[in-house]
Amino acid sequence: MSPERSTNTTRDPVSSSGFRKETERERHFDWPLCYEAENEILRLIQDVTAKNRFCRHLADRMLRETGTLLIDWTDHLGAGPGVEEALRPFGYLHDESAEVPPSHRALGHPKAMLPRVLIERDGTRGAGVTTLALKVDDLGDFLSAHGFSKEPEGEPFGRYRRVRVAEEHGTCVEAVERRGYRGFLTAPNEAVPLEVRLRAMELWKTRPRRSGSEEEAYERCLLQLDKIIGMVGADAACHIVFAEERRYWEGRNRAARVQKFAQDRLGLGWANHDHHTFRSSRRHFLDLMRFLEKLGFERRERYYAGAEAGWGAQILEQPVEGIVTFCDVDLRPEETEMDFSRHPLPEVDRLGTIGLWIGLHGESFLQAGMHHLECRFDFERTRERLATEGIDTMKPFSDFPFLKQAFTEGERWPVTAERIDRLLHTGRITAEQADRFGKEGALGSHLENLQRKGGFKGFNQTSVSAIIAATDPRLVEPGVRPCMQGPGQG
Repeated sequence: MSPERSTNTTRDPVSSSGFRKETERERHFDWPLCYEAENEILRLIQDVTAKNRFCRHLADRMLRETGTLLIDWTDHLGAGPGVEEALRPFGYLHDESAEVPPSHRALGHPKAMLPRVLIERDGTRGAGVTTLALKVDDLGDFLSAHGFSKEPEGEPFGRYRRVRVAEEHGTCVEAVERRGYRGFLTAPNEAVPLEVRLRAMELWKTRPRRSGSEEEAYERCLLQLDKIIGMVGADAACHIVFAEERRYWEGRNRAARVQKFAQDRLGLGWANHDHHTFRSSRRHFLDLMRFLEKLGFERRERYYAGAEAGWGAQILEQPVEGIVTFCDVDLRPEETEMDFSRHPLPEVDRLGTIGLWIGLHGESFLQAGMHHLECRFDFERTRERLATEGIDTMKPFSDFPFLKQAFTEGERWPVTAERIDRLLHTGRITAEQADRFGKEGALGSHLENLQRKGGFKGFNQTSVSAIIAATDPRLVEPGVRPCMQGPGQG
């Protein structure tokens, strides 16, 4: 089965709300399956693990203790010129946007979610790999977790840091830490002083999530964001913002804390994140888009779930930091042909699944936090491992050879009496629902278990529609049934 395409057309390419104009690239997203490229990368990774005991041992621990795969932690591979010749037929191209050391060239696959390769053009190595670089959130945590006493190259909290941890039989394992930077150069003198970076981090951590009305909170947060961008730049600000959004969400989701604890035991952090999902009201959707544009995000696919589903989503990607966001909003059938990421959506009387979640918990960008974080895992291993921790997994909503996705059981959040009364008095919920939300709370967040193959970068629209419906807060028992069946049975 091939991946489903999303439609992405608009009759008016010019925004009336001050956003960047729609580009031709936005209209055409058809992510291919790149099995040949993936198989070549897996072969190169195997070349390292076969010769390097630390890498082999770490890959085994990753799978057993965290349910994750080495390829999903691989930032890049370092190799000789023969590897470039092997990869180019499978879609790898010169990555001109990346700063590289002299006599090196960076290769990347523009249409696949696969590690980049740093080619030593003057090297004597042929079609083999010399270096496997792991991406981690914090080098200090990684070194401590594995008992290494080494000093990384690069300034603390700088844009790029690296440290060699294991050399054997002509191979080397490195760990790298990135903060809003795609290149491969450690800068001895960072343009932004350390104290400025730390102050920017503190400013976002203490931002006003609950400040009067949501309009006031959005305005204050956007002003705070402008200040942070002025201090460190948009790319570093993106790193700061999303590290904090993950931390905030983690504090509201037990499955996240259990999984993060396992990954932290290996010093990895959340560097295997796939995408971050925010839910927005119709009224504030353009505020969310404005926030993301400020951080350098570019629009990708737009999804329209159709008249019955009643929702849409704009996917965006920050090309330097590598963050992907999935932004959900209620939509009416007649709005599916418009660019709702640039044009305002009027208020409506009836709330869909997204609008009701916002009514119960608040805006994702403000007090509620993310609806879920989706990370890349070995799908079956993670589902089984979480089950041993008492965390059930819902029925998979994508179950294809190239894409498997499932939510953990929902974290139920309490709902304030003020929010329940507002929804009841405006006719958005019934008295019975109001009583239930007051006593039991409502589903708030999930951790999403995802496995990609073939380098597939896209999403499945029909499957996402199914899980949106399955987690509607109005359902008596929304989405709590666990599913532990094997592959192909979902």
